[in-house]
Amino acid sequence: MAVQADAFRELRDALPRGVTLVAVSKTKPVADIRALYDLGQRDFGENYVQELVEKQSLLPPDIRWHFIGHLQSNKVRQIAPFVHLIHGVDSYSLLKEVHKQGVKTGRAIDCLIQIHIARESTKFGLDLDELDPWLHRYERERQALTHVRLRGLMGMATNGCDEIQIREEFSGLEAAFRRYTRLPGWDTLSMGMSVDYPVAVECGSTMVRIGSLLFGDR
Repeated sequence: MAVQADAFRELRDALPRGVTLVAVSKTKPVADIRALYDLGQRDFGENYVQELVEKQSLLPPDIRWHFIGHLQSNKVRQIAPFVHLIHGVDSYSLLKEVHKQGVKTGRAIDCLIQIHIARESTKFGLDLDELDPWLHRYERERQALTHVRLRGLMGMATNGCDEIQIREEFSGLEAAFRRYTRLPGWDTLSMGMSVDYPVAVECGSTMVRIGSLLFGDR
């Protein structure tokens, strides 16, 4: 079994109350996900729509599936019937498409806004200075967006081992998150992965996305 059972139990017990553990299961076989499920894990994250759809059909219905990759608007309809949380909304047009598909499936879909906080240009997301006008528009139009719910923010820090820089990036995202706690249901700050989750938790993360610590290296 590839699943690191001892590491899972240690991590689960170490995370503070109120911090959700999302097991990043992209590229991992159904058997590994089932093994972690049998240990009590229920939140799993996937990066690719087709892979997520296939796995969802083969695994228990009480799994909470998180889509954590870059989502194209034309693929929202495939995950809209069951996805628990979309982490990577990075455009207003994508938010409106999620609402549209939520109407069709008869469910309100929870989302996070992805913010670009890293130095790498390859990562997706809004710049922090785009967030205020983006959310002001959302507040004006929220009554019409009945089938999408913004729950908070998601971000990925710069790859590397510079803890000072990583802490600065996470702290900036947390400060932006706090500015909008007045929004209904605004309660989720998704930041922190296997290499940097302790810093993320110290900076106020409420959700960490952990892959290699639980499933081994890819």
